[in-house]
Amino acid sequence: MDTIIQPRILKGFRDFLPASEIQRADLIEKITEVYRSFGFVPIDTPVLEYTEILLRKSNGETEKQVFRFEDNGGRDVAMRFDLTVPFARFTAEHKSELYFPFKRYHIAKVWRGEKPQAGRYREFVQCDIDTVGSDSATADFEILSVMRAALAKIGVTNITIRMNHRGIFNRFLAKIGVAEKSEDILRSVDKLAKVGSEQVKKEIEEITGSAEKTCDILKYIAGDKDFDSTLALIENLAGGPAEDTKRLRELRSMMIAAGIQDTYVLDTSITRGLDYYTGVVYETFLNDLPSIGSVCSGGRYDNLAGLYMKEKVPGVGASIGLDRLIAGLEQLGLTTKKGSYLDAEIYCLDANLSIEYQKTASILRSKGINVEVFTDAKKMGQQYALTEAKGVPWGILIKAEDAKNGTLTLKNLSTREQFESISIDQAAEKILASK
Repeated sequence: MDTIIQPRILKGFRDFLPASEIQRADLIEKITEVYRSFGFVPIDTPVLEYTEILLRKSNGETEKQVFRFEDNGGRDVAMRFDLTVPFARFTAEHKSELYFPFKRYHIAKVWRGEKPQAGRYREFVQCDIDTVGSDSATADFEILSVMRAALAKIGVTNITIRMNHRGIFNRFLAKIGVAEKSEDILRSVDKLAKVGSEQVKKEIEEITGSAEKTCDILKYIAGDKDFDSTLALIENLAGGPAEDTKRLRELRSMMIAAGIQDTYVLDTSITRGLDYYTGVVYETFLNDLPSIGSVCSGGRYDNLAGLYMKEKVPGVGASIGLDRLIAGLEQLGLTTKKGSYLDAEIYCLDANLSIEYQKTASILRSKGINVEVFTDAKKMGQQYALTEAKGVPWGILIKAEDAKNGTLTLKNLSTREQFESISIDQAAEKILASK
């Protein structure tokens, strides 16, 4: 006899039962609706890419997290760790088929071999939006606006979007004489929330070899109390006004004009760890649960597509980390789960009436009602138990006499109220009115 294989999944990966997957699907539908309302269109790219494509512009930390292997043809391949780098390759490969500015959304799974923890898994869904072909404040502001609108659509409004500009930070680092070490410094600052200020101070001092320059950097990332005063401070530290500080002032003016400025904070410690960001960067935090980390982040990456093509194509984008967001909402008690998409269940009282049940179901579906027919004439207790497990709100009972008269009994499964000997149309009206 063959040995039975123990069913199990890899660490950092998960199965999703219907209630969890329905919840995810509902959130994705709402996010997609917002993305489309701003003019973004869908694309898709392969799970596997050539490793040189994914890691051309990355650091050692990224390489450690990539699932990489040699395929059957001897090719060095890797699973995508985000959706932005494949999009840069996509843009270069299809530039003659695209129109610019090109605005795309891509909602799909990505994989990172990092240590699993609360809200962080090795396989997870990202909900990306990007605009390429425009280096305007309008494009930056639109992404920032979509982030806020998408989260609001799913009922997440108590948030803070913390933003910064890498260009200003790089000007400052050049001014104090550590420009050649900027990438290492930015990555170290990006760890601030995870490892704390003392560890970051220690790392920066090791990178710069100077306690004085470390002190200057810590002063820069400390910022000030509000957006305008922080901007004035870092502008002065970076050597004065430039296009980068002008961009932040433009964005600030747009936010005020739209009446959404309270959501956004200028936080000079936000740098984003990935090397391809060059301009505005941002991260989104749940105010009631900041410890879970950013649930939506992104920025401007004007040189990313240039890795795969000679022309420079400016880009800006953001990504909602769906799984981390759901983990945060569950901790805050803000999620609801349902066991199905059904509005009604037609119970099987008599197997001889199966044709009548299917006829009734077909009519109800034509009226926009989600309904299924119970497949077997089991005891009613069993049938009720199943519909309760699925969270079905309405039950329909059709007896032999009803089949002759074209009537049915409609039962509200939560209140137990019954409407006997009513027509299919009357039943449909009651069900639709309750949705």
